[in-house]
Amino acid sequence: MTDPQRVNIGEQHPAAYKTLIALSAEVEKAAAAAGLDPLLVELLRIRTSQINGCSFCLRMHTRDALKKGENPDRIAVLPAWAETGYFSDTDRAALRLTEAITRVPDGHVSDEDFNAAAAVFTADQISAIAWLATVMNAFNRVAITSRYPVSS
Repeated sequence: MTDPQRVNIGEQHPAAYKTLIALSAEVEKAAAAAGLDPLLVELLRIRTSQINGCSFCLRMHTRDALKKGENPDRIAVLPAWAETGYFSDTDRAALRLTEAITRVPDGHVSDEDFNAAAAVFTADQISAIAWLATVMNAFNRVAITSRYPVSS
């Protein structure tokens, strides 16, 4: 599925890519400092990548989540999280906000979506979730644009 005409934008502009990696590391620290569960962080990354159709990031973050001890069933039903009993109220609020941020072109982040998060998260946690979604969306776009290879 690689196209020799595609430019790997991370390699083409390595300083920009390294800056994105540094931003991701900073956001990871902020999420931990805010008290977000590392498994939830991985689920948010996976869900963002599912919405964007980024197979490279899906594989990476699914593997990361499993290594951290995530239940494979939760990953399997993640696209239908609202229809299952696998996710807590806090998980649901984080997933809802992450989806709204990822789907900004469909109607921005509504007050309803934001208020659902504000009902269960601190300001630091909401900010960390928003930054996680923002950075993951950026990584998805880098991988998709560059057509990062994914094979067995």
